Amino acid sequence: MVSRSYSNLLELASGEAPSPSFTRMSRRIPRIMTVAGIMSDIDDDGSESVSSEPSSSSPQKDRIIIVANQLPIKVSRKTDSSKGWTFSWDENSLLLQLKDGLGDDEMDFIYVGCLKEDIHPNDQDEVSQILLETFKCVPTFLPPDLFSRYYHGFCKQHLWPLFHYMLPLSPDLGGRFDRSLWQAYVSVNKIFADRIMEVINPEDDFVWVHDYHLMVLPTFLRKRFNRVKLGFFLHSPFPSSEIYKTLPIRQELLRALLNSDLIGFHTFDYARHFLSCCSRMLGLSYESKRGYIGLEYYGRTVSIKILPVGIDLGQLQSVLSLPETEAKVNELINQFSAQGKTMLLGVDDMDIFKGISLKLLAMEQLLLQHPEKKGKVVLVQIANPARGKGKDVKEVQNEAYATVKRINETFGKPGYVPVILIDQPLKFYERIAYYVVAECCLVTAVRDGMNLIPYEYIISRQGNDNLDKVLGLEPSAHKRSMLVVSEFIGCSPSLSGAIRVNPWNIDVVAEAMDSALVMAKPEKQLRHEKHYKYVSTHDVAYWARSFLHDLERTCKDHARRRCWGIGFGLSFRVVALDPNFRKLAMEHIVSAYKRTTTRAILLDYDGTLMPQNSIDKKPSSKTLDILNILCRDKNNIVFLVSTRRRDTLDGWFSSCEKLGIAAEHGYFLRMKRDDEWQTCVPAVECNWKQIAEPVMQLYTETTDGSVIEYKETAMVWCYEDADPDFGSCQAKELLNHLESVLANEPVTVKTGPNCVEVKPQGVSKGLVAKRLLCSMQEKEMSPDFVLCIGDDRSDEDMFEVIKSSITGPFIAPQAEVFACTVGRKPSKAKYYLDDTGEIVRLMQGLASVADRMVPI
Repeated sequence: MVSRSYSNLLELASGEAPSPSFTRMSRRIPRIMTVAGIMSDIDDDGSESVSSEPSSSSPQKDRIIIVANQLPIKVSRKTDSSKGWTFSWDENSLLLQLKDGLGDDEMDFIYVGCLKEDIHPNDQDEVSQILLETFKCVPTFLPPDLFSRYYHGFCKQHLWPLFHYMLPLSPDLGGRFDRSLWQAYVSVNKIFADRIMEVINPEDDFVWVHDYHLMVLPTFLRKRFNRVKLGFFLHSPFPSSEIYKTLPIRQELLRALLNSDLIGFHTFDYARHFLSCCSRMLGLSYESKRGYIGLEYYGRTVSIKILPVGIDLGQLQSVLSLPETEAKVNELINQFSAQGKTMLLGVDDMDIFKGISLKLLAMEQLLLQHPEKKGKVVLVQIANPARGKGKDVKEVQNEAYATVKRINETFGKPGYVPVILIDQPLKFYERIAYYVVAECCLVTAVRDGMNLIPYEYIISRQGNDNLDKVLGLEPSAHKRSMLVVSEFIGCSPSLSGAIRVNPWNIDVVAEAMDSALVMAKPEKQLRHEKHYKYVSTHDVAYWARSFLHDLERTCKDHARRRCWGIGFGLSFRVVALDPNFRKLAMEHIVSAYKRTTTRAILLDYDGTLMPQNSIDKKPSSKTLDILNILCRDKNNIVFLVSTRRRDTLDGWFSSCEKLGIAAEHGYFLRMKRDDEWQTCVPAVECNWKQIAEPVMQLYTETTDGSVIEYKETAMVWCYEDADPDFGSCQAKELLNHLESVLANEPVTVKTGPNCVEVKPQGVSKGLVAKRLLCSMQEKEMSPDFVLCIGDDRSDEDMFEVIKSSITGPFIAPQAEVFACTVGRKPSKAKYYLDDTGEIVRLMQGLASVADRMVPI
């Protein structure tokens, strides 16, 4: 265990003096935990937080910190009498392959993760130094008990089964949620954050976190460095919302992931499930802009990346060229092809989700239904050791052994073994040799994140000139391969030439195996060529470059945004806004109110003076009193601008004699209670309602929880109480439908928060603001104080008019102008307040000042 804190481990290892930025940071680096235990406090001390002001240092090359549960390092004890360890790169590690694919010329790589062996605390300093100097790796040392609860406990007992659609319906199925294991998971993620802090230059470095073992790490990093350039890639499936929502800490994980800048998934299904969870549990919606999917989260745009990982093409081709590979291929040809046997191949981990037993049953069914294949077809099943532990692994092993024994006893004969189960670890070249010889590869997992076995098989079947000679093929011979793949694995969508099967349907899998064997050679050739073209152009380097390109694009505006953190614990998130966007201070606006003489005040109602989720929408007596006090001053023009019907507003605000009201986005307006209602635009016929109403009615009938709101000049389809995903989908369809049928009508169709609205053309709240300012100018009352408050997209029109009028004739020179939105979000307003409660307190403060200023 590293017991001392470094300001920059890389600089220390190279003997260079630390840069000033790291010297400043060194005082804030926490010590790494050296004894077993749980970190109970998931909140970091504020003193550890590093300023998010831009750093003056800039490295010559971009630097990326790759963070994963395990380092791409092989560890073994020295064989001689001397004590110590030997280290080497793990050539099969995806993390190393992505580095080799990108190359060291363009970017420096640092790895942070655990080792596969326990290192005694006395040796940890020395091991850290060796790994840093030789491999640029920063090991994360965890006490064995803590690691067991984190990895074998929470990761493998809770997250891994649930993400593979296994609900903990009983203690034997995944295990019930154990909060102590969750605490261990959080503690380990915090330790990882501590290690990253020792090497990161937060303003320049990119951080790429991998997989479900470190899902809360983004929160710890974002809390310390608000502008950290952070990507996360999930290598496992992400379950549907119905499965995911059973997780007791579901919101904590979602919010932690949303502290990343870019979140990557292998398939659209996984990304869709994640977005659905964000919608249902956090109320967040996503948008697709120019092909990029993004979530707006407190002013930050969290991008979603959908791209399956690839294989290391160079490494695989080099292994295909090894003499050992050729020798093994020759051995397998003599064992199978030379004996008139066709090999079917399966390569899987020995766990409950790989469907090994189902595959064996399909082989049994094949031999039953096609007895002519007995003695001619052999299934070789390579079973890699399971990565987890537990009763379920033992059950899978026992079932597999029993099934293999039964099949071989039933169908076997001298010189013929139908199923060969290889449960000993194979060297990589040996596995490749099996790929080369196999006529068909079977990947029938019941649930898997990606699974690169089919990709490796395709490249191996393409082979090379030397292997062609071993196989007895002509140099110009066309290559062939066949794949039978499960519908439930991540690589399935990218392999359109494979025979896709439901692994639970034994008969269908057996027929797919038969089809793969009897298919015509030209068809096999075409399928192989299609697959080879995709796999060879979408390798691991392509995947890594694409992800880092999108991460750089997502983070390009970090430096110019103002960032600050809010929330405690794992509810922490960063608000990122334009530098000129700030909170409206009470003392600021009160001071401006006091020193001005002519004031224009425009207020939205729903979501501004009244909370959106309030059941009773009528204004409170406090609200009415505030408005009346402000209206009492003859120098004030107070206007309520709402989307509601005029008769509703008339009834609610009947006690406000001098309050101006604009209804239905400003189509109707009046300056005082006793004035006649006017229209902002020429009166229009509403014959279009006869066209729109049946369409809206159809969607209301088919969307449970939706209603139609009828207005005099508009119609609104609201789906606030409907299923969020279904409601959003129906809203998009309804929008297109209405735009089509109303194309020749003088109306506009727009979407709003949980609604689709049809209203007359040219009507907007901005028109109300413009008319009010014009009216005040005509009366020679150009305001020197303007306050405009709203909460949604329709209010942005008012903000835009106010902003454009500052330099025009409608507002007095040097006027105090306050355009204010509700909530910290992108807006044309210059100010914000957090919620309706703050709005009401602000208005109450102004009313208190106004009450003292008005003569009795």
